Amino acid sequence: MGEGAGSDASEGLDRLLTFLKRRLNGDFSVDAFGFDPELTEAVMLPALRPLYRHWFRVEVRGIENIPASGAALVVANHSGTVPVDSLMTQLAVHDEHPTHRHLRALAADLVFQLPVVSDLARKSGSTLACTEDVEKLLGSGELVGVWPEGFKGVGKLYSERYKLQRFGRGGFVSAALRSSAPIVPCSIVGAEEIYPMIANLDFLARLLRLPYVPVTPTFPWLGLLGLVPLPSKWMIEFGKPITTDGYPDGAAEDPMVIFELTDHVRDTIQNTLHRLLEERGGAFG
Repeated sequence: MGEGAGSDASEGLDRLLTFLKRRLNGDFSVDAFGFDPELTEAVMLPALRPLYRHWFRVEVRGIENIPASGAALVVANHSGTVPVDSLMTQLAVHDEHPTHRHLRALAADLVFQLPVVSDLARKSGSTLACTEDVEKLLGSGELVGVWPEGFKGVGKLYSERYKLQRFGRGGFVSAALRSSAPIVPCSIVGAEEIYPMIANLDFLARLLRLPYVPVTPTFPWLGLLGLVPLPSKWMIEFGKPITTDGYPDGAAEDPMVIFELTDHVRDTIQNTLHRLLEERGGAFG
């Protein structure tokens, strides 16, 4: 081992020991939503980087469209059977943006009903996808991420890949309008291929009270090995911000304004997906 490598290892160990000492002494802070930035940067994001850099080989475009500071709402498509896309998007924003911003993800109720997962989600900055929490985060100048397709997007069959599902009722648009926060469309290519869902065991999903129980080419046939995601090539593109501060008072309660803006965001993401798919070529190239 060279002298430089030994020095790097020593510095890494020192940082780890300092981090552990602070944790044991309770010398850290979390915000009102339970977000622990130090734990996120020291443990959670590093655990995801090998997937991001070497397995999915994520290519990020348009990172300059994420504001350097202040409130903004990132709206993305959702897919992949397991919502890995939200994790990769959070890492993309932190690692690729010059100011290393944290994307505060909005998650479904089910996430916060699962042991361990719930605690990790809170500590990494996620919160419940409800209007009250979104408006509080935007009101305090945070960068918020939402995946409006929800489980309809994550749990769709492989035959429906890259076809956007319904974007809910436009609650994310109302929150952005009330906060005068720009909306940044985000298009993610690659997640659809990591766990190609060829069937859904509806009867078992109902029994377990889950949105779906997937069958993929590798799961459940290969057991735990079937949980390893396929190494698809990913592209994440952040589009030009759509401003919301020019709308008149009361726009957040106007169904037509919400419908038109929601449709505009959805169409922007869908059109970008078509373009990215053509540019990427083969899913595993």
